[in-house]
Amino acid sequence: MNATDALQRDYRVAFLRYVSSRGEVPLAAAYELGRRAVGERVSILELSRIHHDTFRLVVLDARPAELDGVVQAASEFFLEVLATFHMMHGQAG
Repeated sequence: MNATDALQRDYRVAFLRYVSSRGEVPLAAAYELGRRAVGERVSILELSRIHHDTFRLVVLDARPAELDGVVQAASEFFLEVLATFHMMHGQAG
């Protein structure tokens, strides 16, 4: 298993935990995944692919009544993952 495969596996685990609980611990894991991606020199495009693939699997399994919550959770999680990329480029806002 290469570094990107391991990151994808860990991303899915953390994402599923966040979608089910919306807690601070899995959200902190999202931030750490972003830091890890930067450290492993994973591109933001590859990270976006990992997020999209993971999100797609969850949406396909979600009940219609859950979709709004899943979409909101996915957005919150991905923004937290991207926070490290954002800070590295010194962008405000």
